[in-house]
Amino acid sequence: MPDPQRSASEPPVPEDGKPLSDEAHSAFTPPLGVPQPPPPDPDGEQPTSEFAIPSGFTAEAPSEAESSAFTPPSSQTTQAIPIVQPDRPGQGAPSNRTTYNTGAMRFPAFTPPHGIPVVRLTKDQPWQDRMRTMLRIPVTERPLPERVEKQDDVGPAVPRVLDVTRRIGELLLAGGEGAEDVEAAMFGVAHAYGLDRCEPTVTFTLLSVSYQPSLVDDPITASRTVRRRGTDYTRLAAVFRLVDDITSGDMTLEDSYRRLAEIRRNRHPYPGWALTLASGLLAGAASILVGGGGLVFLAAALGAVLGDRLAWLCSGRGLPEFYQFVAAAMPPAAIGVVFALSLGHADKSQAGAVITGGLFALIPGRALVSGVQDGLTGYYITAAARLLEVGYLIVGIVCGVLIVLYGGVTLFNADLDPEALQRVERPVLQTLAAMLLALAFCVLLQQERHTVLFATLNGGVAWVVYGALHDTGPLSAVAATTIAAGLVGLFGQLLSRYRYASALPYVTAAIGPLLPGSATYFGLLGLAQGDTNGGFKSLTTAAALALAIAIGVNLGSEVARLFIRAPGGEVAAAGRRAAKRTRGF
Repeated sequence: MPDPQRSASEPPVPEDGKPLSDEAHSAFTPPLGVPQPPPPDPDGEQPTSEFAIPSGFTAEAPSEAESSAFTPPSSQTTQAIPIVQPDRPGQGAPSNRTTYNTGAMRFPAFTPPHGIPVVRLTKDQPWQDRMRTMLRIPVTERPLPERVEKQDDVGPAVPRVLDVTRRIGELLLAGGEGAEDVEAAMFGVAHAYGLDRCEPTVTFTLLSVSYQPSLVDDPITASRTVRRRGTDYTRLAAVFRLVDDITSGDMTLEDSYRRLAEIRRNRHPYPGWALTLASGLLAGAASILVGGGGLVFLAAALGAVLGDRLAWLCSGRGLPEFYQFVAAAMPPAAIGVVFALSLGHADKSQAGAVITGGLFALIPGRALVSGVQDGLTGYYITAAARLLEVGYLIVGIVCGVLIVLYGGVTLFNADLDPEALQRVERPVLQTLAAMLLALAFCVLLQQERHTVLFATLNGGVAWVVYGALHDTGPLSAVAATTIAAGLVGLFGQLLSRYRYASALPYVTAAIGPLLPGSATYFGLLGLAQGDTNGGFKSLTTAAALALAIAIGVNLGSEVARLFIRAPGGEVAAAGRRAAKRTRGF
């Protein structure tokens, strides 16, 4: 019988009167002889758990039970749709809140600081912008492709989709397109044919694409090596139109293969003799830009034509591209030396103008712009490979010109003075020469005929801006070149967005008048004459001008993408993702 006089809080005593063992005591029971603590005051302050809801806050509504990632959703389940709530004026600091709407239930969730972007797969913006945004979104946050399920639909033919994706990427990369745009095109093609969990990878000579059907299936990876690269912007534009049609959902897989075969079978729009003539016109126009006259125009054109034919001969013999550039650089330099020996001390600047005009036709401006663009967008392996290729080609040009200049100076005492080459201000004639130079570049790049006029006008605008800022204004050559190249990139991107095409045909030829031909000639002549300090100083200036061109073009393109919307499309979202390298900063 329990003792009614004992307190309920005191430990029980067994019937035999012996105390319990230590194992029978609770860790929270006071030992015998210690008074019990007073009961807590219900009106006083009490300790609470760290997980308790503070006063003034309400508990969140219970969310739906989580289901497995491998279980298909039922018809009664409502999918959560992310809604980014914009900040309203007059409500204090921005909140960056994102809620999920699940029918009648709304609850907050953790999201990235930039919110979840809304990606529309319709043709209201160029596919480059749409797919570039998709590439910069993590795989888990990418929206699924909007497809209409058919009754007899058994899913995409994965091997064939990966094959056509790699073939399209090969044509774009071989044509000189940037790595980011190549990845965007490959992802757009795979995404349009139903491969949503797809990851393309582009390097300088290797294309690979990986597709994983689900989290439990093995990924499928296919690669392709790009062994041959050529300059044909007509083919590049045809591939861009093909990608645009595929991403719009207007082509089947069989039609894509048929279009690809037609693109590969198409011949170049300009014959070989037209390319040789264009190289001569380019060199002659460049000689006028640096102060040459009519006779210099003919001499520079003759040197460029001979160099072009010699390079074609080396190419037919299977020599590497480095030796082709060495051979192509020798005839313009030789004609310049002959020009200096024939004129004597009459006019020393004319020989320099002849050599400079030949250098304009050889400087690899297209590869330089593509390399710097890849570096600025985070594709450092491809950028390093492209810039290394540019370095090899420039070394080839240096070797060819130095061999001839050193022989002319030491053996024949050719009087070549770098100080004698001073550009004379002839605004109208030089603007026409700049437009002729851009026109010749368009022919060499095998552009479509309807793009030639716009690229020619863009080149003329670039020269006018450069002359106004450097010759008339107080800016240095590097600053003026950067601004002029930025306008070239801005106008080229604007034209490409209105035509849903690549920006390269409108940009590459237009930067021709800005190439550092005279600075390169000064540096090579200084090295040939033994003036090492002056030669390296001029070559450093040439490198700075080349980088200014590439950075200016890329900056103008980025400005166009940020602030200029496509015709008929909606205003681009403000939260544009950064490149790979800067994501998360």
